Amino acid sequence: MLVAWLLLLGAIAVEVASTAALPRTESFHQPLWTAAVLGGYAVSIWLLAVVIRHIPVSVTYAVWAGLGTAGIALVGVLVLGEQLDWVKVLALALVIGGVVILNLHGAH
Repeated sequence: MLVAWLLLLGAIAVEVASTAALPRTESFHQPLWTAAVLGGYAVSIWLLAVVIRHIPVSVTYAVWAGLGTAGIALVGVLVLGEQLDWVKVLALALVIGGVVILNLHGAH
C-alpha cells in the first residue's frame, strides 16, 4: 500500500511538472516541449491507472486532482511569477482540506 501512495505522489509530481512546462510549448508550436508535456501527462495517467488497483479510484483521483491543483498553484507562484492573494490561499486551503477529509472518511 505504501508503494501505491508513493506512485500516486510520483504521478502528481509528473503531472505538475508537465503542467508547469505547458507554457513552453507555445500553444503546441514547440515540438520538443510539446512531446515532453504530452509524454509527462501520459506517464502520470499510466501511474494513476496502476495506483487504482490498490487505492479506491475515488480517493486516488481526489488526491491526484487536489494535490495536483495545489502543487501547480504553488509552482505558479514560486516559479512562474504568478500572484498570490488571500482568495488563492483560501481556495488552496479548501482543496487540501477536502482531500484530507475525503481520505479520513475513506479510511473508515
